[in-house]
Amino acid sequence: MSCFQGLFFCPEAASLLLHNFCIYHISPPGHELGAGPIFPNDSVPSADDLADQILEVLNFFGLGAVMCMGVTAGAYILTLFAMKHRERVAGLILVSPLCKAPSWSEWFYNRVVSNLLYFYGMCGVVKEFLLQRYFSKEVRGNVEIPESDIAQACRRLLDERQSVNVMRFLDAIDRRPDISSGLKKLKCRTLIFIGDQSPFYSEAVHMAANLDRGYCALVEVQACGSMVTEEQPHAMLVPMEYFLMGYGLYRPSCFTESPRSPLSPSCISPELLSPESMGLKLKPIKTRVSA
Repeated sequence: MSCFQGLFFCPEAASLLLHNFCIYHISPPGHELGAGPIFPNDSVPSADDLADQILEVLNFFGLGAVMCMGVTAGAYILTLFAMKHRERVAGLILVSPLCKAPSWSEWFYNRVVSNLLYFYGMCGVVKEFLLQRYFSKEVRGNVEIPESDIAQACRRLLDERQSVNVMRFLDAIDRRPDISSGLKKLKCRTLIFIGDQSPFYSEAVHMAANLDRGYCALVEVQACGSMVTEEQPHAMLVPMEYFLMGYGLYRPSCFTESPRSPLSPSCISPELLSPESMGLKLKPIKTRVSA
């Protein structure tokens, strides 16, 4: 849930998302609020297992085709789910998604984090590693700039996680297969957000290039890390509004203004608003104005 608080607590998002949808949040096993440590003899679910568990959740609640939103590893699992169960996914909204097998550098990075979690738990070094993966330099701060409230809140949320559960989830994601070859067959509309400072930037671009261009749009958010939902949620509102309008799912609330208001017209490329392919054409938008 820590990936979505900035977006859903953003007042303008209420008229766009909460006013139009019933939200179901799915946590990986052992990451729900108040979760205890997973027993060592329990099997570690693979990425395939995690995708199949989404189907179980949808069936339990009697849901048909759903709109899916996920961040990084969650985006990978939702994409895998959409490839396996196309009839159950109306569309995908992916933030800093993964689609390839881990590179050697990512594999080594995850091994280091897993070993630290095993021997020292959720220590300061692990939190620094994860914050570098999540946020831009501006948010993380430095000697001259203090750490932002977003990063401090993330540190507190990481303290609440069971280190063994985080380690097992990392192990599952570290063993993920490359799904690039199957992306062309994915015919549900897909909206991808990526921060230009995200370590997964090239992977998101690779994914967009491998999806059918008539069904995919990529939005690059400047001066932002992987967690666009936390750092710059306002940058997501206009693209999501037009994405959802293509489905006929968005209707403005009579009690609130349009979510377009946070972004001034000067910050939006005119091509953003021209209907093309799947009903919209998205260009990189400038979300921060330099002094």
